[in-house]
Amino acid sequence: MSNLISNQDPRISCQTQSLFKKHQEYLGEFVYGGIDGAVTTFAVVAGSVGAGLDNTIIIILGFANLLADGFAMSIGAYLSSKSVKDNYNKHKAAEYWEVNNLPEQEREEVELIYRKKGFEGDLLKQVVNTITADKDRWVDVMMKDELMMSEETKSPFKIGLVTYISFVTIGLIPLLVYLWDFLSEFPGNLFLWTSIFTSIAFVFIGFLKTYVTETSKLKGILETLILGALAATVSYFVGDILEGIITN
Repeated sequence: MSNLISNQDPRISCQTQSLFKKHQEYLGEFVYGGIDGAVTTFAVVAGSVGAGLDNTIIIILGFANLLADGFAMSIGAYLSSKSVKDNYNKHKAAEYWEVNNLPEQEREEVELIYRKKGFEGDLLKQVVNTITADKDRWVDVMMKDELMMSEETKSPFKIGLVTYISFVTIGLIPLLVYLWDFLSEFPGNLFLWTSIFTSIAFVFIGFLKTYVTETSKLKGILETLILGALAATVSYFVGDILEGIITN
């Protein structure tokens, strides 16, 4: 087996790494979509339990929240990313126009940028000549060093799609026990087991979050658990208080 691994075609390994990195760049959207889905759906369930609502109502409210909020969040993520991309492309087109129509002025700006970085004399001239010899490179420098803008390489559509899939997939977990009970009586305390399963989901998504934020795994997991617990606690007592006010 070891010989098989050691003799593996390096191109396969590179392709695997490339595929992993391709999906990893959308991990942030998956994590934050999952956190929002789990927190909001669990909050709906907790608030409904606190208000003493029927299990059927909990399922209806949970799915309405899950699908509608997930769609709204994904559309927001898509539009936000698209706006950033459009804004970048607008400024990039303007820089190309300036390079084509105001080359001397733009050349002076490049020179000023690199003079501030410590370049001077012949070295400065060489750097400026090298940059301005290629329009694409020239515009890239102006975008990064003058406008402080970097290009968003991720697809807005994929950002929205990953956000929605994550929101719905992770957000469905707080409803699973109630669905089970609706289809076939669940042998246990519904809210207790919902809390347990949702906590496991928070642990999982908190663990993934550490790869995005590059923080300690314990910190990431605890932060996500505490966030979910606070949201559920507030929702539960709000539901309980409102139920008491309305029924009395």
